[in-house]
Amino acid sequence: MCHVLVTSFCFNEGMQPQDWIKRKNQRTVLQSLVREVEKQEKKMVETMEEREVFDYMISKLNFCKRRLAFSYKEVQGYYALRKGDICYIDFGQAYVMEIGYLHFGLILAFCHQKAFVVPMTGKCREHKDYIYPLGQIPGLYKESYLFLNDAKWINTARIIDVKGHLDPDGELFQTIQKSVVRCIGVRCQE
Repeated sequence: MCHVLVTSFCFNEGMQPQDWIKRKNQRTVLQSLVREVEKQEKKMVETMEEREVFDYMISKLNFCKRRLAFSYKEVQGYYALRKGDICYIDFGQAYVMEIGYLHFGLILAFCHQKAFVVPMTGKCREHKDYIYPLGQIPGLYKESYLFLNDAKWINTARIIDVKGHLDPDGELFQTIQKSVVRCIGVRCQE
């Protein structure tokens, strides 16, 4: 059994997350884990471009301030979100090939204080089945594209601001909904 003073000898600083998980209930693990995460985070931030560091830190700050909020209403003091809103959203940390940090997103549905959103971008390098071109949307300053394969449920506390709106009864919104359903492999009844 490790003693607090010899923690560094008992835990390999390069342990993988699954190794830390196996030691979760050991008394000295938490302090060692916190030190390891701080060290790894510092290394990671040093390799990031300045813009990504900014987005990462803003996202981290948002998490610190909003992590216990149940909804957008709790953060903003009023509830003005609607199906079809285009919002500025903090998607948080992401792995490669996932949407992360701060992006726009389109609200498709609500359920128990969560919103089902499709992330958006103003940059599209390729045209694939999972990228839906929106064109110019009122309230946004450039053409936009939806990442259909990144659609997800989020706590509405992740929503920073509402920037635009699509009519949920309109043809464009209905087509987007069907495209998301097709993207996840569900056949639509038409």
